[in-house]
Amino acid sequence: MSSSAKTLPLEITIGQNTQNPLTVYRLGYGTMRLTGPGIWGEPANREEALQILKNAVQVAGVNFIDTADYYGEDVTNRLIAEALYPYPKNLIICTKVGATRKPDKSWVAFNRPEQLRTSIDNNLRTLKQEQISLVHFRVMLDSDVPFEESIEAMFELQKEGKILHVGLSNVTRDQLELGLTKGHIATVENMYSYHQRTTLVIHHNENRGGEEVLDLCEKNQIPLIPYFSLVTSLPTQNDKIGMIAQKYQVSKAQINLAWLLHKSRWILPIPGTSSLAHLDENLQAANIQLTAEDMAYLG
Repeated sequence: MSSSAKTLPLEITIGQNTQNPLTVYRLGYGTMRLTGPGIWGEPANREEALQILKNAVQVAGVNFIDTADYYGEDVTNRLIAEALYPYPKNLIICTKVGATRKPDKSWVAFNRPEQLRTSIDNNLRTLKQEQISLVHFRVMLDSDVPFEESIEAMFELQKEGKILHVGLSNVTRDQLELGLTKGHIATVENMYSYHQRTTLVIHHNENRGGEEVLDLCEKNQIPLIPYFSLVTSLPTQNDKIGMIAQKYQVSKAQINLAWLLHKSRWILPIPGTSSLAHLDENLQAANIQLTAEDMAYLG
């Protein structure tokens, strides 16, 4: 290992400077890939899906799991409860609300205050919890409900004790800034990877990627949780990430995760997979110590 490599911080705190901070390891697990095709229905190999959850938590020590009741529908929540309940005391389950699925499998907004309450109650029931440690409000682009109305409803549910920490997902910088004026924003979950640093929604002319909010997250000590990180990590040209992968004899996906971990101590990757082998490979990325020269080369 080069002398310029530095040891990564192995933990991150959610809810920094609150009465209920939560400390988790810096590689979590995202469950979306445990569903069937189109993020719908049961997994192709249900036993392997259950074993992935058990291995992640009981063998690898992962203590942050990301889910949503509209994965499946409700497939990942039920798998989590079947595999892991009763939960270890240090396990943080993060879910998302703000969307739902129609019978045609389309994604639609479900973000009116009464709908958010319905989603929270459904998550509590299927996850077998009395309080959810962290809930992201997912912003749907074609919603007719003002963002401010939805986020105020989230903080009301927090006051009622149904939610411990409130986070945001798929937000612009302006929405994050507005959210911070309404209450404590514990986390932000936006699309982010080495090759997908910004996310421009052309028909809305809005940026909703990780790069747009990272500095604000760092300033406020808010973990940034990248989603779709591995999906967007495999380039077809200008393959600097491939060169670093070759240097360390690892996969491009592993270097993408290592880059995220080195990019900022406030980034919490949650790589998802439906393969036990890939679960092990993803988690090994935490052992890759990139040098300052590596990071400079990657840019």
